[in-house]
Amino acid sequence: MRPHIAAIYAFARTADDFADEGVLTVAERLARLDDWQARLHESTAGRVRSDDFDAANVFTALAETMRTCDLDVSLFDDLLGAFRQDVTVRRYETWTDLLDYCRRSANPVGRLVLRVAGYRDPVLDASSDALCTALQLTNFWQDVAIDWGKGRVYVPQEVVRAAGADERDLAARTISPAWKNALQVAADGTRRLFDDGRGVVDGVGGRLKWELRATWLGGVRILHQLQSSGFDVFRQRPALKWTDAALIGWRALRWR
Repeated sequence: MRPHIAAIYAFARTADDFADEGVLTVAERLARLDDWQARLHESTAGRVRSDDFDAANVFTALAETMRTCDLDVSLFDDLLGAFRQDVTVRRYETWTDLLDYCRRSANPVGRLVLRVAGYRDPVLDASSDALCTALQLTNFWQDVAIDWGKGRVYVPQEVVRAAGADERDLAARTISPAWKNALQVAADGTRRLFDDGRGVVDGVGGRLKWELRATWLGGVRILHQLQSSGFDVFRQRPALKWTDAALIGWRALRWR
């Protein structure tokens, strides 16, 4: 599995950098993503451009992975669509809008891992989608301060308004009681997705089973730390330490 996962990662990592890193303009970022998508579809047709050595290496490896593992190009198109959205969208009005973003940005990764591991099961796919979305949402709540610095707020605006939260508090690097309430609502929804995501952990075998146990437990642990800290990510961003790793390892062994 490792070479195939590495090929997928190289494709996605580079595209993510086009969307988020450096000092490119919006137009330049979108143009690079368009070119990346063109190269993707050319590679599936057996053509890899030689004008860029690094890109040629990425798409030579990815094309082999797609052929060997019979991967659907639409999963990669979904990822690129999400990266484009990162360039142009700074707020999400509803939960539906945010979950649709996760459907294209996080869920394809889980499905690709399942395909590389040899799993093609709609039930596992659905559970994997729930887990991947939960992990991405947890990262959003963990990175509220970082994302604010980039001009982004991922908490749905309908939740923000219902809690009476004000972005001026974020500008002042403060998690007010209203923002704490909004993030608690967000965390509660995320927890339910983690619960729905247990099925894929129980439904796979081999090394992947252990990796997914650790991933699930790590995500839930970060969510717990966020709640325990009152979501005050401006004071300290929750992160897993060696003590958490030991606890996660123990709980993975005792998984029920």
